[in-house]
Amino acid sequence: MTDTPKHNSNGIEPESHDAEFETITPFEFTPPQARKEKFALGFRAVHGFILAFILVAAAAAWFVLSAKSVSVQVEPPLAEIDLDAFSIALGGRQLVLPGEYGIAISHPGFEPMEQVLTVGDDAAQNFSYQLKELPGYLELRAYGEAGEIIGAKVHMGSRLLGTTPIEQFSLESGRYDLSIAADRYLPYVESVDIQGRELVNSLNIQLAPAWANIGVRSEPSGADVIVNGQLLGITPLNAQLLQGQNDIEIKLAGHKLWRNSIAVTAGQDRDLPVSQLEPADGLVLVRSNPSEANVTVNGQFKGTTPLELELAPDLSHEIELFKSGYERAVRTLEIASAGEQDVEVSLTPITSTVRVIAEPADAQLYIDGELIGAAMQSVDLLAASQIIEIRKEGYIPYTSSFTSRPGLEQELRVTLKSLEQARLESIQPVITTVTGQTLKLFYPDQFTMGASRREAGRRANEDLRQVKLERPFYLATTEVTNAQFKQFMPEHSSGTMQSRSLDLAKQPVVQVSWQDAALYCNWLSAQEGLPAFYVVEEGNITGFNPDATGYRLPTEAEWEWAARTDGNGNTLRYPWGANLPPPDGSGNFADTSVSAFMGQYIPSLSDGFAGTAPVATFNINARGLYDMAGNVSEWVHDYYGTQLRFGNEVEIDPMGPDTGSYHTVKGSSWAHSTITELRLSFRDFSDSARNDLGFRVARYLEDTP
Repeated sequence: MTDTPKHNSNGIEPESHDAEFETITPFEFTPPQARKEKFALGFRAVHGFILAFILVAAAAAWFVLSAKSVSVQVEPPLAEIDLDAFSIALGGRQLVLPGEYGIAISHPGFEPMEQVLTVGDDAAQNFSYQLKELPGYLELRAYGEAGEIIGAKVHMGSRLLGTTPIEQFSLESGRYDLSIAADRYLPYVESVDIQGRELVNSLNIQLAPAWANIGVRSEPSGADVIVNGQLLGITPLNAQLLQGQNDIEIKLAGHKLWRNSIAVTAGQDRDLPVSQLEPADGLVLVRSNPSEANVTVNGQFKGTTPLELELAPDLSHEIELFKSGYERAVRTLEIASAGEQDVEVSLTPITSTVRVIAEPADAQLYIDGELIGAAMQSVDLLAASQIIEIRKEGYIPYTSSFTSRPGLEQELRVTLKSLEQARLESIQPVITTVTGQTLKLFYPDQFTMGASRREAGRRANEDLRQVKLERPFYLATTEVTNAQFKQFMPEHSSGTMQSRSLDLAKQPVVQVSWQDAALYCNWLSAQEGLPAFYVVEEGNITGFNPDATGYRLPTEAEWEWAARTDGNGNTLRYPWGANLPPPDGSGNFADTSVSAFMGQYIPSLSDGFAGTAPVATFNINARGLYDMAGNVSEWVHDYYGTQLRFGNEVEIDPMGPDTGSYHTVKGSSWAHSTITELRLSFRDFSDSARNDLGFRVARYLEDTP
């Protein structure tokens, strides 16, 4: 066998022997010092690295074992996520130690989000977040035929955004109901989608015109064209008329007014047929003596005198007047276009002599309400039905319809019955209420209400009316005072005016509604045991009982009958006569004392009262009544309105319309000064109390024979 060579530590091969080994004696060897130190340093570095590696590995092992698997889902998916924590991404998830960490999420067009993310002890945890979109911006302009429309109102749903143009208006994303409204354009409505994320949504809207071009022509031309009360130009005219019903008037001097109403559809232009303008009628005022004569024109009945007629121009017209008891009268006339004429005709009476014998002998004779004189006389009466009255104070008046017959001798014998004989002793010409008001008894007759169209200051609601009052009635000589009204309503106050009291005891009560005045009448009836005139349900006036003799408000006809006589059978225009201004003592009107606070007043009058005066301060009228003009205007019973009358119809004891929203007011007040208001035919109306409006009371006569 071959022995393997041996090497010593220094690389010197030993000598070989066949039988035994030779003992080798080591010799001393000392390595250099520098090599020894280098070896020691290297050894320590290796140990440090190994230690660090072990620590890191241990920490990593601890982190992996302690961390939790966290998933963060965000909408929108591409949003940037900043998690304030040490984490290790692992397959779409992250390893994060338990604890609370700040998380910030952001994306263009969305509101940034900052939250606290809490990692718990569960091995796998999921978190989701949704960013809110930022609003978008709306830019909107509207356009019409002439270009951009400025000032059109823009709504999104019920929200008003403003007027066009709309610039950078912030809106949340979504679908909206857009509506645009502009004068003279059709409404625009559309559903629009608004994008958010700070995007600009630009809308340009074209509005459709709400009009059509309408051609208006007339023959002759050059006439004014008035549409819905507004002058647009003269014919021929191409007018832009708004969609819907349009009232058109064509007006030319010397011609009749042409009127029509047309329906216009937006965008549908058209020409109207040529309007043929007719020459204007002439105006003829027909009056007769006596009045109330029937009038026919060319055989057609037109009404009774005084009467205004509109007659076709340049034609011959036959006007005939006739009245019972008078000979017929005929006039022929021709009138120019737009001309005016007055025709006055004195009718020739047809009479017959009638001998009147009356007892007592000193009774007085009235014919159709006019005093003739002593009843014992022979009178020439018209050959027509007339109302014969024989009166004497203290006796029941005799009233009868009488028709004389020409060629016959006629005699009328009348014996008046005394009140005692008729067992009407309780009926007094003057009565006094429990509150101290004085009422006078009147036996009215037929008269004419209203005013002629030619009367200065006349209003359209003052039509001439023939009225006959058959029921005798009492009427208070003065207006109800504050003291009298407060017995019914102690808490009432008439207030003040310009620091002057209107609430003194003898001043007329004001600031009362029509219902309060009517309720006062019922209260006054209850105090005296009389049947209530007004029907009351749950505190409200709902009607009246015309047969009741309790206290009430006078009717408009009664009021005017009592106010408009001068005592000689003549009808008054003003309380004092026929002319302005009012003489001293005639009443309490708007005089110089109100010049500091009222725009209109009578500069020549000084009656001494800036507001209301004590009742009965000024002169009485021909019927013994105070303040039928001036001081305060007065509520009357009637609803305000007009009623249709035919021909020569005479109204009997009228009480006004059955229903209405307002009640009639009669008479002027301390606040009135104009020619219209001071006239006794002036009619006003109201539905509420005023500081110049009061009332007086009336009632029908009991047991009228």
